[in-house]
Amino acid sequence: MSKKNKKAKNHRKNEITKGIFTVLEKEPKKSFNYKQIAAKLGINDAHDRNQLIKRLVQLKEKKRIKEEKRGHYTAIASTKTYHEGVVDITGKGNAYIVVDGMDDDVFVPYNKLKKAFHRDKVQVYIFPRRNGRKLEGEITKVLERNKTTFVGIVDMQKSYAFVRPTDFRMYTDIFVSKEKIGKAEDGDKVLVDITEWPDNADSPFGNITEVLGKPGEHNTEIHSILAEYGLPYEFPYEVQNFADTLDTSIKADEIAKRRDMRNVLTFTIDPKDAKDFDDALSFEVLENGNYEIGIHIADVSHYLQENTILDDEAYQRATSVYLVDRVVPMLPEVLSNNACSLRPNEEKYTFSAVFEIDDKAIIKNQWFGRTVINSNERFAYEEAQHIIETGLNTIPEDISIRKGSYKVENEIVNATLTMDKLAKIMRSKRMDNGAISFDKVEVRFHLNEKNEPETVYFKVAKDANKLIEEFMLLANRKVAEFIGKQKPIKPFVYRIHDNPDEDKLIALNGIISRFGHKLNFKDKKSISASLNKLLEDVKGQKEQNLVDTLAIRSMSKAIYTVDNIGHYGLAFDYYTHFTSPIRRYPDVMVHRLLQYYLDGGQPVKAEVFEEKCKHSSDMESLAANAERDSIKYMQIKFMQDHQDKEFVGVISGVTEWGIYVEIIENKCEGMVRIRDIKGDYYIFDEKQYAIVGENTKTTYQLGDEVVVMVKNTDLVKRHLDFSLIGKHE
Repeated sequence: MSKKNKKAKNHRKNEITKGIFTVLEKEPKKSFNYKQIAAKLGINDAHDRNQLIKRLVQLKEKKRIKEEKRGHYTAIASTKTYHEGVVDITGKGNAYIVVDGMDDDVFVPYNKLKKAFHRDKVQVYIFPRRNGRKLEGEITKVLERNKTTFVGIVDMQKSYAFVRPTDFRMYTDIFVSKEKIGKAEDGDKVLVDITEWPDNADSPFGNITEVLGKPGEHNTEIHSILAEYGLPYEFPYEVQNFADTLDTSIKADEIAKRRDMRNVLTFTIDPKDAKDFDDALSFEVLENGNYEIGIHIADVSHYLQENTILDDEAYQRATSVYLVDRVVPMLPEVLSNNACSLRPNEEKYTFSAVFEIDDKAIIKNQWFGRTVINSNERFAYEEAQHIIETGLNTIPEDISIRKGSYKVENEIVNATLTMDKLAKIMRSKRMDNGAISFDKVEVRFHLNEKNEPETVYFKVAKDANKLIEEFMLLANRKVAEFIGKQKPIKPFVYRIHDNPDEDKLIALNGIISRFGHKLNFKDKKSISASLNKLLEDVKGQKEQNLVDTLAIRSMSKAIYTVDNIGHYGLAFDYYTHFTSPIRRYPDVMVHRLLQYYLDGGQPVKAEVFEEKCKHSSDMESLAANAERDSIKYMQIKFMQDHQDKEFVGVISGVTEWGIYVEIIENKCEGMVRIRDIKGDYYIFDEKQYAIVGENTKTTYQLGDEVVVMVKNTDLVKRHLDFSLIGKHE
């Protein structure tokens, strides 16, 4: 049996085991035979039915379930009532505890939190489940604080102060004694560190560590966003000084150790306003008619040496953070914008993946290793797109970063057109293999010199963007394959993406069936193909927003790990991140490991790299949240000047307290509170993703178009309230 088939078999076995416990534990006083269990789990083929019978016998022998009478099984009551989990606090101040291995989260009311905060690791006592009711419990101990530093507003008293945290999930203010207030003044936005929470105190005690500024001011709010997620906005002096003293010169003895590709046609394609260029493409036509295409990535690991304060800082950051008005880089500017930036007409050290490819985009040969390049030209995406669309060798001044002074050479035009053709073939193959195509719209702002938003625009991926994407995907996939297929197994850093949540897909299928769509659950490839067809079919339809939202929610999150299970969304069995070491620490790890294994190194310790992968995934998530918050802040700032205008929007979220509406023309999202909707009393219908009027039966459902006006904008809380005018006809 192949490794892949074995993995699939074990996965199915685990699904059946989980299903057995779900059925038995849901009704612990009843007993069930295998036919009843199979019916509840939707098992109707002979193979799975035999697996179910076999598993029931095995679980009985291991005393994990009980055979009440011949062929009838019941759950064994668990004696374990204490569990460890992570706190998820809701907007109402109650919490759910997420416990590994448990299907249901444990509800904990506000008065049983035991001073636990959002995302803390805790011990929870679970009360015996009452018939049909959700799991409930109480926190008995805080095992590990997720964070102790919070952003808040100072409320100054005569001889002390309280800091009111701006995070709605932080349910208590923080007491600060006079000597720990520092230079903070009443109303300031500050950073406060919780030092203790005495048993007899209503509030925790804290120390103000930094004054961020006055609420509502631009820099105050941007720095607050970073501080809320524990992200830095400047480098420590010693780290900056270390970076500034690095020798970044190109040396003959180092060139001699590398593959010299300085004479091969090479160019970069990046956004018009990019300051760092961490990837370049080279192109050469071989004598046999095939093409040699190089994907050249800045060799950050040459300068970023392990066990230095610079590497420690890069690891802690793990990623660059792209806020609406600035980039908070992973590496100091001397590396990110200079030594490691593949600027034209400068010799640069690179780490490369070089492929011989025929005109059908089939890989004939591959090579990985350290190189030196000299980029001939820098293109903006708009310039490359102009070449692709017209084939012309002159770029109009209005889209040229060279302001019309540069005449594109024919060989670069030919290279661009050829690589575009190959990229389209590679993309088509990916889609045929089951890759999912989400056309995610990215919101951008044109800011004036005061960082005020003047207009909103959407970033659209065209052929030039997709050309770069396909060759980066190729390099990432082939590097992962190169190491992943070696024997014995060599631990490596992979970027994985698990299969979608089956329950969410079933729920999605139920919703889309009302609009005449359906998913095909026959196998993994059928699901992917039907998802792509669905996303294509709903374009421009009234249900598009609903379908896009639910489809994205059904997807798992991509993470870094040493345990490779493939990448579902890209339909790759092997995938890693090799192409952006300036802004992602996992790519630095990949470069180091790849070179180490190319040099004949023995397998590294998997657990060491797994810990680094988890840290990188966590930091990536924090950075993504900060980026979203900065966009939200700028959207609210933009909407402040549009208070008297009616907008058509789409219902993008439905909760028990209101509906979220995303304005179509600018993607700004705000809330309409249920209590503010006039004419009826509305009830939340979770299954329908809707609110329904008790008397009129008027329904507002996820995906519906409505007309709204701005009711209130709050830059400090980053909250936008709408008034509902009615449905859009």
